[in-house]
Amino acid sequence: MVVYQTTDLTAASFSVALFGLAATTALLLMGTAWVGQKWRLPVALCAIAALIGVGSIYEARAAWLAGHGVPVVYHYVGWAVSMPLQVIALFFVVGAAGALSVGLFWRMAIVSALMVFVRYLGEAQFMHPTLAFLIGLVFWLYLLGEFYFGRMDDVVRASTGDELRRGYFWLRLIVTIGWAIYPLGNFLTAFAGVADDGSLSVAYNVADILNRMAFGVAVLATAILATGRSTHA
Repeated sequence: MVVYQTTDLTAASFSVALFGLAATTALLLMGTAWVGQKWRLPVALCAIAALIGVGSIYEARAAWLAGHGVPVVYHYVGWAVSMPLQVIALFFVVGAAGALSVGLFWRMAIVSALMVFVRYLGEAQFMHPTLAFLIGLVFWLYLLGEFYFGRMDDVVRASTGDELRRGYFWLRLIVTIGWAIYPLGNFLTAFAGVADDGSLSVAYNVADILNRMAFGVAVLATAILATGRSTHA
């Protein structure tokens, strides 16, 4: 039987992320009943992203307890689904305030999926690590360009709701800072020769708390405030 060691902070971080994501999933699913019709889809998408995180963290924790190592695929399987879902959720958050094109939807969905897939190819040695890192970085910068300088930013600026502008500020900040942890880990393993002795998994778990839990709660808070404003208008 596998028993936790008191000093095993890596296993503890997996448990914190696992239980936190489970609680976030339940909160967001309940939250779909607290928001207006147009906000339910982005909240539900964040709930699904958190639920995907529960499964991937559970598998990664089991792998860590079995051999004190986590194969890279355990991280990327979850990211490959949850990160595009979050990008799409952000698209619909902004779409609640103004018209966005179908072309923008597909570009962002495809680019976010390719961003994760290409980085995985590099870390799994199916592709040259340097090339994979640079391509993944370009995809991430493209998404940031859309968030900061594209049509989505224009819609938010033109919005009359302060709650959307505040929510978009925090969501965009999470994608900027929180998502930077993933390519940083990719850089350390691919170029600096850092082996995952558990510290990298801790960093990824902290990132998941920020990127999955905080992101979903921020979407829910924005939706609740926007729903309240439209109800009292």
